[in-house]
Amino acid sequence: MKISIITVCFNSEKYIQSAIESVISQTYPNIEYILIDGGSTDNTNEIISTFSDKISTHISEPDKGIYDAMNKGIKYANGDLIGILNSDDYYKGKDIIEQIAQVYQTHKTDCIYANIDYVNPAQNDKIVRKWVSGPYRVNGFKKGWHPAHPGFFAKKEIFNKFGDYDLSFEVAADFELMLRFLEKNNISSLYFPESIINMRLGGASNKNLINIIKGNKECVRAFKKNNLKAPILYPLLRLLPKVNQFFN
Repeated sequence: MKISIITVCFNSEKYIQSAIESVISQTYPNIEYILIDGGSTDNTNEIISTFSDKISTHISEPDKGIYDAMNKGIKYANGDLIGILNSDDYYKGKDIIEQIAQVYQTHKTDCIYANIDYVNPAQNDKIVRKWVSGPYRVNGFKKGWHPAHPGFFAKKEIFNKFGDYDLSFEVAADFELMLRFLEKNNISSLYFPESIINMRLGGASNKNLINIIKGNKECVRAFKKNNLKAPILYPLLRLLPKVNQFFN
């Protein structure tokens, strides 16, 4: 079974090497690694090129943003299962993909998702927030629940059937995609109760207050676009689990 890992990047010279190394060091033998760069002007592509023999596809060209780049990666992907690793994130161990593959081959589910740890960018060993997703339950999204996108893997055929990232969402297209897959189309899912990724704080959706507000508005719009009704207090319901993650 082949697993496709997609990393999208733009001017990511600071952390791209650690992301790449965490993928190419995996013990699972059948990984297709795809890197989509948005036309970086720093040393990102030079760093990527030093690993060219380990990378299946490397594209560097202007795009319409992170989700457009992810969609490009999906089009190139030939794996049975597709996962996204952000350019400033890295897998917590060398056997992560092997574990995901074993779970998938045992249960043959449409998607698998796991936990992630947020770490201090200056101290990678300092965990500041734990995202423990827990099993999916019907209407879970309406109660503020959703999986951590970096820990989410879905079958290629699910993307083919239900579509990829909707570019009308600037910061919450990942939320909309998972909502569409799980809540609207009821794909089968499996929760893998392990932390598989260290994610450096400061991602696009939570790097400042403006993006947090925009993200909440887009999440509400995602419900409407998928003909699902969002609770009136949805932004608060979505915030509470995240606050709890810092204390856990």
